[in-house]
Formats: sequence, structure tokens, C-alpha cells
Amino acid sequence: MTDGEGARRERLTRTPPNVKLLPLAALQDPGARNLVLQIGDAYFHGFLVRQGDEVHGYVDRCPHAGLPLAQKLDDYLTPDKRLIACSWHGALFQPGDGLCVGGPCAGARLTPWPVKVEGGMVITA
Repeated sequence: MTDGEGARRERLTRTPPNVKLLPLAALQDPGARNLVLQIGDAYFHGFLVRQGDEVHGYVDRCPHAGLPLAQKLDDYLTPDKRLIACSWHGALFQPGDGLCVGGPCAGARLTPWPVKVEGGMVITA
């Protein structure tokens, strides 16, 4: 990503704590949602996965090829919504811990993005 003068914008892998992201009710159960946060002149690309009252956050970057996982907005889960899927090369990840359980990076993990639910809001931890 570049600005008007051609300088490359930094892509962050962490966010500050206590940033309100969205109401828990805005996240489908089970479901996933992409979020891009601008922090100063840099950007953070992540996604949330909800299963019941649990929400897990991950940096939107596959450990296999370094690409964002979804080619289609918010399309992070397998059709049965049990696993996270990389749409590029088919890697499959457990939603609770980001462990790759199938595909080209088996045994690797997604980079966690610490989030929590407080008062019905999903916020960064």
C-alpha cells in the first residue's frame, strides 16, 4: 500500500490494547470477519472468528505463503464453519489456537491477535 507520494505504508502485526472493534452481536455465530485498522500512518490487517461466546483474533497472513487468507471478504471458514481455511493453497487451521491441521503448512500456526469480549463489545487485549 502506498500513499500519494509512493511511500510504502507499514503493515503492523500488533495493535494497542483496549481498542473497541465491534459489538459481539455484529459477529455471526459461528462466523468470521475481516478488520483493517489504521494506526497512525500504518495499517493492521486481522480477522475475528466467533464460536459461541468465544472470539479469537488472528493477523490476516497465512504462515505458508504470507498472503491474506481470504480472497473473498470475510470468507475465512470452511463450509461447515468448523475450521479456518486459506483460500489460496487450502491450509486448514483450528479456530481456537490457529494450529494448521492440514495443507502445506501443517504444524505451523496463525499469528494470534489478542482480543477479548467485555460488556458485549469485542476489544483488543
